[in-house]
Amino acid sequence: MGDFMIVAVVAVALVFAVRGMVKRGKNGCCGGGGSVAVKKTLEGEMIAQKVLTIEGMHCENCKNRVERQINKIAGAVAKVDLKRKIAVVSMSRMVEDEELREAVERLDFKVLKIEEGRVA
Repeated sequence: MGDFMIVAVVAVALVFAVRGMVKRGKNGCCGGGGSVAVKKTLEGEMIAQKVLTIEGMHCENCKNRVERQINKIAGAVAKVDLKRKIAVVSMSRMVEDEELREAVERLDFKVLKIEEGRVA
């Protein structure tokens, strides 16, 4: 009977461990390999900046994923500060807040706020 209980506890722990690994592996977060972010430069003159406060980024891979996703938007270039949990988006055309929010939240992160930044 005692052996059965030990095997049952180990089996339950193993199931939870595998589920966690699969979840992290699916979105590539926190330990999921990841690739080096390709640096995008802004085409044209910077006309505005926005600062997005983002919840849920934990690692360099999270940072790279957010930068790549925002960089897919025409006229936008992102620089993520992982420690401050923000993305500074420089724009050569006006990009709506909702477009930025959707791009980030598509990755299962949460945008807490979007503020106007300073043009350098």
